[in-house]
Amino acid sequence: MPGRRGACEVCDPARAHAPDVLAERHDGLVVRHGPAVAKAHAPGTDPAGHRVRVAVAGHPRLAGILLPPIPYAPAPLDGRPVTAWPYGSPVDPAAPEAAPWEEAATLLARLHTVPPATLPAPLPAMRGPAKAAAAIARIPAPHDPAARVVLAAWRGLPAWARDEAPGPRRARLCHGDLHLGQLVRHPAPDGPWLLIDIDDLGLGDPAWDLARPAAWYAAGLLSPDVWGRFLGAYRSAGGPAVAPDPEDPWPQLDVPARALTVQTAALALAKSVAEQRDLDDVERMMVDSCARITTLPPELDA
Repeated sequence: MPGRRGACEVCDPARAHAPDVLAERHDGLVVRHGPAVAKAHAPGTDPAGHRVRVAVAGHPRLAGILLPPIPYAPAPLDGRPVTAWPYGSPVDPAAPEAAPWEEAATLLARLHTVPPATLPAPLPAMRGPAKAAAAIARIPAPHDPAARVVLAAWRGLPAWARDEAPGPRRARLCHGDLHLGQLVRHPAPDGPWLLIDIDDLGLGDPAWDLARPAAWYAAGLLSPDVWGRFLGAYRSAGGPAVAPDPEDPWPQLDVPARALTVQTAALALAKSVAEQRDLDDVERMMVDSCARITTLPPELDA
């Protein structure tokens, strides 16, 4: 992890002593100074793919969908690329009733319908399946009963969902890691909602971007009303992920939703072991969902 001071100097060298750290994880450090935000990306970030992803975020075809970067090229920190962005107001976790599910769905639909041929090339692959495989690799005790359940659900997925083969569907531009933390209002605090975080952006199955809310709905963590509003907004905006039968989305969403369930459960196991605690109620629900997945017919590779 590069030092906070170094990352802050990207935004405002005169104030590098007083960072406002927005996120500090193994896969990125995000700091803010006034109207600007700097992000030091994960170690091992592919330089060529990263450059294309940043160019896509600033492309006119993505205006009003993705937050565009600040046109500035910071020097890498400890070999990690650094990008600069306008600050946007995030979703308020204390007001779940105001969560912008419909806006998120509409933005996804618009993203998925941008023709890849009109964008900078070569577009990298969307990293959703790779992130799921990486989560499985982090399971700390594979012989633990809960871990065995999660691994059994993982083995029942087709090869493309485990990042071992090309996906069966036409590749579209995808976000790759959709959740409510990936939306901000810009200009803050009352501007339109925009998607952020280009680390997993690329070509892939658009159903993957709907997989996390679908998995939460299937696990009982997302109410039928919220799920219905999210899916309805996506359909109304012309989103292609649930085609060819928009009345029954599950033939397209089932495998990605299973994969996101397994990914979430695997990360929960890793986190609980690192923090030396038992699984909390939500984490246990995701492991229980993996147990239900193992009772379903295995998914065949397309």
